[in-house]
Amino acid sequence: MARLPSLFLPHGAPDLLLTNHVSKDFLGTLGSRIGRPAAILIVSAHWEAAQPTLTTAEAPETVHDFFGFPDALYRIRYPARTASDLVDWVDGLLTGQGIEVRKDSSRGFDHGTWVPLSLVYPEADIPVVQLSLVRGGTARQHFEIGRALAPLRDRDVLIVGSGSVTHNLRELGPEGTKPPAWATAFDDWVSLAVECADWDSLLRFPDDPKTGRRAHPTPEHFLPFYVAAGAGAPERGTKLHRSFSHGSISMSAYAFGGALAAAA
Repeated sequence: MARLPSLFLPHGAPDLLLTNHVSKDFLGTLGSRIGRPAAILIVSAHWEAAQPTLTTAEAPETVHDFFGFPDALYRIRYPARTASDLVDWVDGLLTGQGIEVRKDSSRGFDHGTWVPLSLVYPEADIPVVQLSLVRGGTARQHFEIGRALAPLRDRDVLIVGSGSVTHNLRELGPEGTKPPAWATAFDDWVSLAVECADWDSLLRFPDDPKTGRRAHPTPEHFLPFYVAAGAGAPERGTKLHRSFSHGSISMSAYAFGGALAAAA
């Protein structure tokens, strides 16, 4: 059995599932390229906690953590169940590196989890555990969390970071708007560094590059990238997709630590 890569996926705006955006098409074909993992560990930009925290509810609720969208979106459910053995593995790997872990039996799946997974694995029949970001944590801290979790890839666990390579809600435009130069510049910088396995440069975020703080006025949408990258380092990563949504939101996706089958 080939070792699974880790992935960084965009989740876009909550209504991505109701659109015809090209990134939706990309995510819809991705499951067939990955194959069926035994379980999924996902880190979403929409959950930060004082310490790394794991969902432990047997059947986490689908959380609609947004407002002002069409009613159809609030009717969507992603009824994946949890995996207690995966919770134990993650706990053991992180505590083994001196990282204290908490567990949350009431937390459901936020849209950073269920939007992309609804497209990649729409049957919701693969066990899913969500892991929080560390509130106030650095790029390096999340990269090291990913490195600690890398052995999960040998257990047929798919590690996914869900966020955006650029995320500045003050500079959104209508769908189809040409992406601004600062957004494409930051996206290009990430792409080149990933392809060259230039982890030193990537770990200087958000201080470098100069476009970093405009791309991310707050860092939480890019931090899941570092968990996925750490789980696949030191190998170079591979860009799987590039597009932009609402002008400035990068929908770029990456695989780390292994290649995927070509799209059909």
